[in-house]
Amino acid sequence: MTITTIAYVLAGLIGAAIIVIGARFLVAPGVAAAGYGVRMDPAEPSARANASVKGVRDIASGLFVFIVMAAGATQLLGWIILAAIIIPLADTAIVLRGGGPRSIAWGVHGLTAAVMLVTAALLLIP
Repeated sequence: MTITTIAYVLAGLIGAAIIVIGARFLVAPGVAAAGYGVRMDPAEPSARANASVKGVRDIASGLFVFIVMAAGATQLLGWIILAAIIIPLADTAIVLRGGGPRSIAWGVHGLTAAVMLVTAALLLIP
C-alpha cells in the first residue's frame, strides 16, 4: 500500500465521518450536540436551527473532500484538509470555553485535528 493510498483512505474516512456527523445534527440534534461537547435543548427553535446549520455545513464539507478525491487532485486535497484543520481546533476551543468535557474537547476534536494533520502531510508529500 502506497503513502498516497493510505492518505486517500484517511481522507475518505474524514469525509465520511463529517457527513455522518452532519446528518446526526439534522436527525438527532441533542445527541449530536452532546457528542460534540456542548449542551443543547432541541425543543428550542433557535438551538435546532443552529444544529441544522452545522449539519448542512458538515455534510457539504464532507462532500467537498469526496469531490476533490474523485478529481484525483492529491495536492489540492492535502491543502484543503490542512486548511480545514482550523475547524476541529476551533471546536476544541469552543467546547473548552463552554465548559464542556475536556475528554471530548481533546479526545474528539483534538484527535481529529491530529489525524487531519497527518493526512494532509501524507497527501502533500511529493
